[in-house]
Amino acid sequence: MSTQNTRTRYVIVGMGSRCAMYVDAILGAHADVAELVAVADSNPGRAEHHRGRIAAEHGAEVETFDPGELTAVVQSRDIDRVIITSPDVTHADYIVESLTAGADVVVEKPLTVDAESSARIARTVEETGRDVTVTFNYRYSPRNTALKAAIQDGAIGTVTSIDFTWVLDTVHGADYFRRWHRAKENSGGLLIHKASHHFDLVNWWLDDSPQKVYASGGLKFYGAENAAARGISPAERGTREGSASDPFALDLRTDETLRALYLENEHHDGYRRDQDVFGEGITIEDNLALIVDYARGPVLNYSLNAHSPWEGYRVAVNGTEGRLELEVVERAAVLPASGGSPVDPSVSEDGRSSAARAKGERLVLQRHWNEAEEIEIVQGEGAHGGGDRLLLADIFTGPGEDPHHRPAGLVDGIEAIAVGVCGNASLAAGAPVQVADVELGLGAAATAAAAS
Repeated sequence: MSTQNTRTRYVIVGMGSRCAMYVDAILGAHADVAELVAVADSNPGRAEHHRGRIAAEHGAEVETFDPGELTAVVQSRDIDRVIITSPDVTHADYIVESLTAGADVVVEKPLTVDAESSARIARTVEETGRDVTVTFNYRYSPRNTALKAAIQDGAIGTVTSIDFTWVLDTVHGADYFRRWHRAKENSGGLLIHKASHHFDLVNWWLDDSPQKVYASGGLKFYGAENAAARGISPAERGTREGSASDPFALDLRTDETLRALYLENEHHDGYRRDQDVFGEGITIEDNLALIVDYARGPVLNYSLNAHSPWEGYRVAVNGTEGRLELEVVERAAVLPASGGSPVDPSVSEDGRSSAARAKGERLVLQRHWNEAEEIEIVQGEGAHGGGDRLLLADIFTGPGEDPHHRPAGLVDGIEAIAVGVCGNASLAAGAPVQVADVELGLGAAATAAAAS
């Protein structure tokens, strides 16, 4: 008697650095419930690299295919879910095609890069009855969950406002100006690609929806014009002439993963992973500030800087009965590396710390007329304090009872990019933008969610 295979069948589209987390989860901890059938990338060399890695590290064989064959593969190979980890501008097309072909979707944040494609995704979900999960791993980080729990438990009463500052350092922040993200048409800018994580946190912390957005900012550090004003000359292949130890020079040959994924596959599509952060063609901002009004009254004051000497974030939540403060230092300093090549943030952790700015995290509650008290942040095992492990379990095994409501669906994904979409519109117009005036597909998404 044969036993029917009840494992969920997956394909992954987009085989850059980010896909590895999902590949390893399917073939490792969740192999009993998930099966990886095939992988695809517009660059066949990257797909082949991961096929070889899967065979070497997991002893498994998977197919590779061209993304243009997605519908045929979904239907002929009985695919249940498509995981999308490709560049942001491609998300909408792959999501819509997957849903129409008969598969559910798991997509890396952000959902997409603009209002039109967001509305198109929502209409397709409503029409097909299929499901879209957006992966927001920051929700699962213990420090962010601890802040959510304190707000949810009424520790500071009713929230009135939030101050939220996020700083990206000259390793991580600079990296967005080397890659495809540097063109706003590809990523929606940092307000969408990066800050959708942050806006999702605020939406989730407050259990509220953004209503009005006013944004200001610009490209003030990176780019050719700023470089020329500071006397910085253009670079060739990531090496600035006369400065072998330049901290902004990324040498792809020094990192095995970057070399194998990108440098050795440039001949397929011409994509350069190490573009000059002070070169031409950068259309995204590196300094941004927003004011966001929420439906139930709170106001968010948000800022993002992408050329800080340290990396982390500070959140202050004000309420009718007190204040919560979360401070996170992820990297306390960026110091010149031996050989001059910076650490690539997508593949490495840097634990640098100092006495003046120690790496770590701290959550403090101070109620009116009381002394401040520190709230314990309970860490788990694995990356992001165990958060990634919890996220992957929710994706592959299914979410159980979660008092903090961390799994994110289509409505969450749309509301996370809503602030960035409206922020970009506000930057262009120089005026506030009402979320309700932008057709993002929230109505269709809510209807689909209610029907599921």
